[in-house]
Amino acid sequence: MPFSAYLNGKRADCEALVAALGKRFRYVSVLGTDVSAAVIRADSKSSAIQDGRGECGFVVKMHDGRSFFEYTLDDISGDKEALAEKIVQAVRADESLADRMIRAEALRDEPLKQDYVRETDFDQYSDAQLLDVCKELSRELMQKDAHVLNAIAMIQPFTVSKLFVSPNRQLSQHYGWANGYLLVVYSDGKMVQARHVEGEDHLGLIIENLKNHTDTVIELARHLTKATPIEPGVYDVITDSSISGLIAHEAFGHGVEMDQFVKDRALAKQFMGQYVASPITNMHDGAAAAHSVASYFFDDDGVPAHDTQIIRDGILVAGLSDLASAAQLGTAPTGNGRRDSYKRKAYSRMTNTFFEPGHDKLEDMIASVKHGYMLFETNNGMEDPKNWQIQCTAEYGIEIVDGKLTDHYVSPVVMSGSVPDLLKSISMVSDQFKVIGSGMCGKGYKEWVRVSDGGPNLKVRVKLG
Repeated sequence: MPFSAYLNGKRADCEALVAALGKRFRYVSVLGTDVSAAVIRADSKSSAIQDGRGECGFVVKMHDGRSFFEYTLDDISGDKEALAEKIVQAVRADESLADRMIRAEALRDEPLKQDYVRETDFDQYSDAQLLDVCKELSRELMQKDAHVLNAIAMIQPFTVSKLFVSPNRQLSQHYGWANGYLLVVYSDGKMVQARHVEGEDHLGLIIENLKNHTDTVIELARHLTKATPIEPGVYDVITDSSISGLIAHEAFGHGVEMDQFVKDRALAKQFMGQYVASPITNMHDGAAAAHSVASYFFDDDGVPAHDTQIIRDGILVAGLSDLASAAQLGTAPTGNGRRDSYKRKAYSRMTNTFFEPGHDKLEDMIASVKHGYMLFETNNGMEDPKNWQIQCTAEYGIEIVDGKLTDHYVSPVVMSGSVPDLLKSISMVSDQFKVIGSGMCGKGYKEWVRVSDGGPNLKVRVKLG
């Protein structure tokens, strides 16, 4: 699929608007966004092709040497001088907001011109073909076991085109990603749901992987019907990649988003350069750090994608910043300025967040546990960046006794405690590694962006309930 023809035709308009506003502001940029998305779904009784989180529009960012201003619009056609005057009047209309302005020194606009493309196979599949795939998968799951009450197959492709124009920069990027899901509702005396998730930038790989995992999701559902609640306590725990990623995301994901440093809402600000984790712990974030759903070429501030090491050998060494927070703090932006949509403000946001692999073998890690659990499949999590408390929920765990996995499943499982206590308890890190991009993350209760997380297996000691 090619870059958006619509945005391509707006390059000159963006340049003209930047020039017109440049007479009033020391820095001006325009971000044009054209995102198409679909939700293609089938279950035992219905099927549908629905719109996803698509959008098309522009956001103008300005800086007058002291404060930032933003203005969004659906189109930038017409007289640019008149439009510039309209924008100026709008952003200066309410003087009561003056004391709330983000204040920072004038921005540097380093020259860069580049068009980026990440190839996909999306143009080889129509929505109707993908719907047929989902119907086939749903039928197959229903036929595998009489205990399956419903079977859901879903594919969610989206394609992104973005154009960024400032006085010295003109950047474009075009890429796609898709998530695929299998979920069964299974009954054997009680209701159970089990799922399997795949993500990739090639639909052919997603379809193949989903077809290869129909037995997996049924087998998991059978085990979960026999799952029991866990007895609360402190245990040795082995995490799968998704749970490792959930810990990374909640522990030092939100906690090192540096717009929270500006507001003194994150304890991490006081611990830069200090040990916050076991010395065998290394953690990264960045759109260029991994290949997953949150991988892009430049962020919504026009800053190239980074690979930022957050924790190095147990020491907290860096945070994640957008253009505004970096300007306020006097640091270089890390390429983490992201918007829920062109209608929303850019914040410091996570992208691909994960622990580095280590040198331990998973079988040795399991063998080292006298009594504990291996936890699987992220559900959700919460973090308190100001007080460094964390809560992570796993879909299920498997009991480990005398160094061996048993057939005793527990579900659900909630992991909680202090972030430094949890990270400092890491005693083994596997040489296996996976990053999973299956969900979205809000900042607070809103401002949703796509994220991935993951890493190796970790051995930790933590409270479960």
